Amino acid sequence: MKKVVVFGAGLVVRAHVRYLLEHGFAVTVASRTVSKAEKIIHGHPNGTPIAYDISTEPDRLSAIIAEHDLAVSLLPWQYHPQVARACLDEGKHMVTTSYVKDEMMALDKEAKDKGIILINELGVDPGIDHMTAMKVINRVHAEGGEITTFQSYCGGLPAPEANNNPYGYKFSWSPRGVLLAGLNNARYKRYGEVVEVPGRELFDHVWKVDVALEGVPTELEGYPNRDSMPYQDVYGIKPRDVMFRGTLRNPGWCGSMKQVARLGWLGTDAMAGLKGKTYADVTARLAGADDTTDLKNKVAAHLGIDADGPEIANMEWLGLLGADPLPGPAAPVDILTARMLKEMSYDQGERDMLVLQHTFMAEFPDRREHITSTMIDFGIPGGDSSMNRTVGLPAAVGVRFILEGRFSQPGVIVPVIPEFYEPVLEELQRLGIKFTEAVEVAKA
Repeated sequence: MKKVVVFGAGLVVRAHVRYLLEHGFAVTVASRTVSKAEKIIHGHPNGTPIAYDISTEPDRLSAIIAEHDLAVSLLPWQYHPQVARACLDEGKHMVTTSYVKDEMMALDKEAKDKGIILINELGVDPGIDHMTAMKVINRVHAEGGEITTFQSYCGGLPAPEANNNPYGYKFSWSPRGVLLAGLNNARYKRYGEVVEVPGRELFDHVWKVDVALEGVPTELEGYPNRDSMPYQDVYGIKPRDVMFRGTLRNPGWCGSMKQVARLGWLGTDAMAGLKGKTYADVTARLAGADDTTDLKNKVAAHLGIDADGPEIANMEWLGLLGADPLPGPAAPVDILTARMLKEMSYDQGERDMLVLQHTFMAEFPDRREHITSTMIDFGIPGGDSSMNRTVGLPAAVGVRFILEGRFSQPGVIVPVIPEFYEPVLEELQRLGIKFTEAVEVAKA
């Protein structure tokens, strides 16, 4: 029996582990909080929970990996190169769902030399987005066409009936990661020009995106997701008009988070002197106010926005202007994370959803095509969230295919290779994760 170790027991692990157990693998779940690992394994005879904290026990990492055939890192992204290094030392394969960073890419030659597979970006975004985009791109190229416009949007959101707070968002994965993504620089091409976006201006680059949710036309907001330009090389395309990868949110998120970020609530440096203080005290300090008197107007004046506008109202709803005690001394982003988790988590029985939509313009010698490829996946009330399934299952299928010998290309890999993504997409469709494609054709 092949053995897999999964590092992490967060919000996207359960479906991943269950799939591997159901397909005959022995799975060890290594988590700082062993009770979380036990809950994920749920008494399965081939599952083993262990307590492990990579930040305090780095010396145990290689020994744990040595006992398994493959390691899955579902830890925060900064630990992936450490896990990959140990996998290379022990001669084991690895799968992650996170973006390839320079530290990971630096391991590519060694991985190839040793015949080790290090698959990254095998979740939903990144992951399913790459695989479904390449399916369309390769079809266009095979028919003699050229991609002139590529746009891709993805977002994990509350299902329409669960969208009941003014931010239009609830947390189905790493809350701190969601918030800090609001500080990312971005780069994309639009109207043939490359646009550089500093993180402080991210929420100024917002566009309306129309999708049909359960048959009902719905308008969402889309904004840039990191640097889109390297994916021209990854996908093998050179769009002359648009190259854009973006994040989807419900209306209200971008405007609200822009002001939250401007105020300083996404700061990562710990603030001193917070013992016994309130959320209003932190907001006043961030706004440069002497006290919390008339705080609403002081914050609005500091930001240069309307005190009666939706952004201030949303801060009030969240409690950032209120007298509730702080969860503990910490950086502003950690205080904000705790508050948002309290007010913006899913209630029992509520559904999340995952929306992923690509649009392409393709030119052929005899025609032009406008292609739309869409996935809308809903969570299962009382079961797995859509985020859990769409992140965890692609990685699990990848693990299975590697250990069954169905994929053997070594190196630092992302899932854009037909020999990999075609059977993975077929398996995901069997699991209920499906895309619909619409093509509008015009004469050249």
